[in-house]
Amino acid sequence: MSLETVNTEHLDAGSVRYAYRRLGPNTGTPLVLLQHFTGTMDAWDPAVVNALAETRPVTVFNNRGIGTSSGQTPDTVEQMAADAETFIRGLGLAQVDLLGFSLGGMLAQVLAVRHPALIRKVIIAGAAPRGGEEHLLVVVEDAFAKAAPDVRLPLFFTSSDESQRAGRAFVARATARAQDRDPDSGDDVSEPQAKAIIGWCAVKDEGNKTLRGIVQPTLIVHGSDDTMFPSINAYNMFKAMKNAQLILYPDSGHGALFQYPETFVAHCRNFLDA
Repeated sequence: MSLETVNTEHLDAGSVRYAYRRLGPNTGTPLVLLQHFTGTMDAWDPAVVNALAETRPVTVFNNRGIGTSSGQTPDTVEQMAADAETFIRGLGLAQVDLLGFSLGGMLAQVLAVRHPALIRKVIIAGAAPRGGEEHLLVVVEDAFAKAAPDVRLPLFFTSSDESQRAGRAFVARATARAQDRDPDSGDDVSEPQAKAIIGWCAVKDEGNKTLRGIVQPTLIVHGSDDTMFPSINAYNMFKAMKNAQLILYPDSGHGALFQYPETFVAHCRNFLDA
């Protein structure tokens, strides 16, 4: 099965009915994906998810209040991370790897610190640390003002011909699922998630306590020209963490992992298999 065709399953855990999809083999450490601002399961790139699932179990899910999951979207990163933990434990998983993109990368940091026995390895793509630099609302407003065929083209990719070409290919892949698609997120999702991101970045983390508390091996991946969360965030995370690797992709924006899906998957496999 592929991300475009796999059935949606549901898990009742805590007070939430989570929607999720599972791909890949039944053996190996599961890789759980944590999604970006307003993103649903259908916002992931099939080229990334399907390739990762060739060699390991992969789970994508909608957190509380997202897509077809029930409940109200929280307005703090900490509560979103707690909901993600509830989901992971509800599946009966004793240990997982995490891939967190953007907002999901913030959740991954919290989960790694709070649950070191549960989280084995962490991949953080296009995110910021607590107290990091963000330009979320400005970048989103500017992207919508461009009236592009898909807002992700100016939001996730640079203005170069090469990056925009890769962006159009990504959009085609991400819209390929024809049945059982998640509904697009509205203000009931975007407003609390924006508050969570801004709050996460607004308060400085003295002594980088959160980052220094992450003991798991971590791969940090970032776009060279990410305007939403500038690449200095990735470098600062790398410098503060005990066991991190840093990769910057050239001529790429917030969606660098979708611009270079084959390269990104290769880097993830090498890291997770090491």
